[in-house]
Amino acid sequence: MGYRETAKQVKEASIALGALPEQIRNRALEAIADALTAEREKIFEANRLDLEEGKDLPGPILGRLKFDQHKLEDVVAGIRGMIRLEDPVGKVLFSRELDRDLILTRVTCPIGVIGVIFESRPDALVQISSLCVKSGNGSILKGGSEAKHTNRALFDTIYRAGLAAGLPEHFAAIIEDRAGIGEIIQCSESIDLLIPRGSNAFVRYIMDHSDIPVMGHAAGICHVYVDKDADLDKAIPIIVDAKTQYVAACNAAETLLLHQDIAEEVMRRLPDASKIPVEYIPASSEEDYCEYLDYKMTYKAVADVDEAIAHINRYGSHHTDSIVTENEAAAEHFMDLVDSAGVYWNASTRFADGFRYGFGAEVGISTGKMPPRGPVGLDGLVTYKYKLRGKGHIVGDYASGQKSFHFRELR
Repeated sequence: MGYRETAKQVKEASIALGALPEQIRNRALEAIADALTAEREKIFEANRLDLEEGKDLPGPILGRLKFDQHKLEDVVAGIRGMIRLEDPVGKVLFSRELDRDLILTRVTCPIGVIGVIFESRPDALVQISSLCVKSGNGSILKGGSEAKHTNRALFDTIYRAGLAAGLPEHFAAIIEDRAGIGEIIQCSESIDLLIPRGSNAFVRYIMDHSDIPVMGHAAGICHVYVDKDADLDKAIPIIVDAKTQYVAACNAAETLLLHQDIAEEVMRRLPDASKIPVEYIPASSEEDYCEYLDYKMTYKAVADVDEAIAHINRYGSHHTDSIVTENEAAAEHFMDLVDSAGVYWNASTRFADGFRYGFGAEVGISTGKMPPRGPVGLDGLVTYKYKLRGKGHIVGDYASGQKSFHFRELR
């Protein structure tokens, strides 16, 4: 069976999934969390096989590939936290009386089928599939080949638990060969949204070769700007955390901008502040403003906050950027003018995460201008429909003047 048929099956199942009561979707999530815990040794063994086969991969990729007890506990906590969140489906956004006994409501509903193509992080498979269950969406998941054993073990565990808890057959599917990408991105009749998570070139390829709406970001070129009025005892730990807390993440800082008055002092103190050695690279060309995903960081001195803002808006990826300063006016100026999905004051860029925002988890981070923007959690996986309830109303009566509209907000 081809992937086009698989996508069609998920599309049909998504209609039934979206209509399930919240209690069944939450019960399925509880069953999935329990099953992941019960099957942990099988999952860890699959991950050890992936790590062995990928032992020559770069260190940052191996870090993302590893799925151990700590990551299991994180994803299970995320699922249980998601269960406690308000149901995103069926929320009445507004209710309006157009005329007597003619009531219009706008109500949230699932998008339908979400196709997610992601990098080597197996934990992403758990987060994405769980978010789709909670939001009533079908999911088609394509992970990196370097995580194929772990992804299959995780998917099988999730799928079996979901079916046993009452989810419809084909509520989710997994794609396991690279050739399947080219097929599923053409399934516009079945897939409603694509979320690619990978390199700049890969995301651009998906955007250029599919008619399906695409949400996501290409690169994570995040900045920390240390202003002349910064408290360096705050600034140094923020820089170190933003760079090293998890170096392979898209919200890890890649460029350090320093006000020229304090640049020398910061660079003198930084090398001794981190337990992990970081190579600080003085900017010499535009090629230095890149996404390293490694223990490397470009740094540059700037004249003032406006030069920092101009630099970020030109060379950044509109992901997440932070200012460190005790000057409130400078901080507000920075946050107003930096054109990014996340703008922070005296905080590490690593906070750009759906779990840390209280979303339960995220399917990805969107840096586009149209919503959803930033970490995309449950609210980003629903759309809305209009429901109109009448009692034999016809437009002819209003066109002829026999009746007229009397708009009244009900909520």
